[in-house]
Amino acid sequence: MIRGESPMLVMKGEMASGQKWAIEKEIVVIGRGEECDVILPERPVSRLHAEIRREGNRYLLRDLDSKNGTYLNGQDIDGPVPLQDGDEIQVALRVRLLFVGADATLPLVLSDTRGLGLRLDKVGRRVWVRGQELTPPLSVAQYRVLELLYDAQGRVCSRDEIVAVVWGEEEAAGVTEQAIDALVRRLRDRLAELDAEQQYVVTVRGHGFRLENRA
Repeated sequence: MIRGESPMLVMKGEMASGQKWAIEKEIVVIGRGEECDVILPERPVSRLHAEIRREGNRYLLRDLDSKNGTYLNGQDIDGPVPLQDGDEIQVALRVRLLFVGADATLPLVLSDTRGLGLRLDKVGRRVWVRGQELTPPLSVAQYRVLELLYDAQGRVCSRDEIVAVVWGEEEAAGVTEQAIDALVRRLRDRLAELDAEQQYVVTVRGHGFRLENRA
């Protein structure tokens, strides 16, 4: 463990696990644009997506009218919200950032393991079902849907959220409900290869999908 001198953002997930940014400025901008302080080169992320602003001893997170939203601990934010040590920021439901307070200790290794029927290795984009690795690997689109549902921890994810993480804002207009249903059906079929008894991806009619991940 190491102790930070200023608050930090630590990336979680398969893209760059452990990558860190110190929050040393009064305003730190997060987005896809090269002018941002925290650059996240992912299509669902807006050019100027969100900011963290220091006000006295507090740090406030604010969405910058992004296309796909900013979430704090799984909740869509509306207006500035204060950050606390250990909070998880989700940018466009694609990138996960851990907020580590100035007086907190920072883990050198971040892991995401759960004693459940389905487990993800986000560094290698590998999936285990009932202790067996799913091979061949899921397609990129299938994996992104599964990761979205996995991170939601039982929360219902809307079709719009799925479109945002799979196709991104530039292609969203042309995505049909049939395309989403076909993608989810293929994902279910792949998971059933190793566990046909449990329905992991559950349809919540009129709302979206959620992950049923029992031990």
